[in-house]
Amino acid sequence: MIFFRKKKDMPDGLWIRCDGCKGMIFKKIVEERMFVCPECNYHFRIFSRDRLKLLLDENSFEEMWATMVPCNPLNFKDRVTYPERVAIEQEKTGLKEAAIVGKGMINGREIMIGITDPSFIMGSMGSVVGEKITRITEKAMEQKLPLIIISGSGGGARMQEGVFSLMQMAKTSAAIARFQEAGGLYISILTDPSLGGVMASFASLADITIAEPKALIGFAGPRVIQETIKRSLPKGFQTAEFLLEHGFLDMIVNRQDMKKELSRLLGYLQ
Repeated sequence: MIFFRKKKDMPDGLWIRCDGCKGMIFKKIVEERMFVCPECNYHFRIFSRDRLKLLLDENSFEEMWATMVPCNPLNFKDRVTYPERVAIEQEKTGLKEAAIVGKGMINGREIMIGITDPSFIMGSMGSVVGEKITRITEKAMEQKLPLIIISGSGGGARMQEGVFSLMQMAKTSAAIARFQEAGGLYISILTDPSLGGVMASFASLADITIAEPKALIGFAGPRVIQETIKRSLPKGFQTAEFLLEHGFLDMIVNRQDMKKELSRLLGYLQ
């Protein structure tokens, strides 16, 4: 008589597939490595609040303007109305909007920080995102603190707000210019993806521009460019590594080393 051992059910969620090397990885190992693949160093996209926990000193973050939500100036509707879409995104992500801003500390040094989250309408910049980035920049100038903005936006300007969204590019750029003219230190961190109106405004205006490895960075995405000009693009076009080689970035920093590197830069440049 042959006996077969009863197969145990494998609990869901123990393994995840890496988008970089396509391998299956034990989820706990990825989490311990700050959501970085141990095989190929692929940096998974993470929520803005998780990123804040990785970068800032424990319990040091003080969020500002947390209840700010967009209005509906165009009465926009596609499959659903704009207010309905915002409500869906709020329920899905637990965020009020695509940007979180506030004050925090990195190894005891006070900073102002802003972060855009691609999980909320792809981190697109509407009136609330633009207003929050402008306000935190002005607050950094007022309190004479360094400003760090972490960009993760693949959605460009938010079409549901039309020209009100496009205006945010000029508004945030002007705020950054005033801050820098006043002698403020601005560090921009580009994560995957950093595209569109965010990349064409405040994200590319920093004194020091850092990117995570293999992040997609540019204005229009590579598929849009290729379909428009009908030409093959250089290998690795719009990756962080390509842009570092061509002088657009100052450095590429692994997520595990980001807090230490920011602390070093703040100590050296302040």
